[in-house]
Amino acid sequence: MRIVDVKVRVFLHTTLRHQDAAGHAHPGDPHKVRQGLLTIVTDQGQEGHCFGVPEVMRPHVIEKFVKTVLIGQDPFDRERLWQELAHWQRGSAAQLTDRTLAVVDTALWDLAGRALGVPVHKLIGAYRDKVPAYGSTMCGDELEGGLATPEDYGRFAEKLVKRGYKGIKLHTWMPPVSWAPDVKMDLRACAAVREAVGPDIALMIDAFHWYSRTEAYELGKGLQELGYAWIEEPMDEQSMASYAWLADNLDIPVLGPESAAGKHHARAEWIKAGACDILRAGVHDVGGISPSLKSIALADSFGMNCEIHGNGAPNLVLAAVARNVRWYERGLLHPFLEYDDGFEYLNTLPDPMDAEGFVHLSDKPGIGEDINFDFIDDNLVAQ
Repeated sequence: MRIVDVKVRVFLHTTLRHQDAAGHAHPGDPHKVRQGLLTIVTDQGQEGHCFGVPEVMRPHVIEKFVKTVLIGQDPFDRERLWQELAHWQRGSAAQLTDRTLAVVDTALWDLAGRALGVPVHKLIGAYRDKVPAYGSTMCGDELEGGLATPEDYGRFAEKLVKRGYKGIKLHTWMPPVSWAPDVKMDLRACAAVREAVGPDIALMIDAFHWYSRTEAYELGKGLQELGYAWIEEPMDEQSMASYAWLADNLDIPVLGPESAAGKHHARAEWIKAGACDILRAGVHDVGGISPSLKSIALADSFGMNCEIHGNGAPNLVLAAVARNVRWYERGLLHPFLEYDDGFEYLNTLPDPMDAEGFVHLSDKPGIGEDINFDFIDDNLVAQ
């Protein structure tokens, strides 16, 4: 079996999610947005797919880098192909990003599962077939009845617990919200949620990513008193030393890194520096399923958990294949949206959750997405 083509389809679909000036998602009126689907094709007609933003699949990136590495190769040689593609990043990282690597690597895993007729989590070696989910909120806003006040967060948390979630993560207020960021408001929201859900629901926070050390320390001390499970990315992750300082001075576990560059290599440095108590990885953060598995194994070697950043079928696969992954992140959630409505380009949800708060893995071959190819082909646009 050899790879004969790599193609990208860009299409429009309807969403209620709008991005603010800082890139954070908030609810709004229905509108059309662009989405991309990368497909790897073999000479035997097998295909593997992965969704991604069109910007990481630009034609010149696919032609110059991805096709150069993949065409004519055995698609089961995932590690070699990933390494060769990563080597092309030297001097070209601005064009060939880790997110491009992630889409290609995931499509290769999907192809392998589809070709063999097995789900990818079984191909890797499953630890579980259902994963507890925490509800991950959208960032705070200034929408009446949305997530504009601490009381809004408390009411929404009650709703999430009734839905079945056994854990909730708050994304609090960030610019361009007019008065944000504010540590004291973050703590008020965290306190309102704890009061609303009681002591038995796991709570976490992903706050403003550029607090100072003293602000992050103040936030962490307050969260300790509220019994929160972790604090996530309260400072610029380019300063690993700041996270080592924070982890050394707080009792609450510090989780990271999320956005720091460097794939699994950077995560090894964070563990060595004592900059985190729980490791963070995710398909689009570290360059694919393959380096995410390395990050998970790295954490396990040090007796640490590794929590997976983001939702979607590829990240759900990661949550199912390791004992030291505690949660699946489901969201982003908001009072004005219904997450279970799904997506036009998928026939079914990639992460259905039962009333007890467990997300069940698909038994479909590949990464588990039931793709609506007819919808995609009917809504194509130029790249």
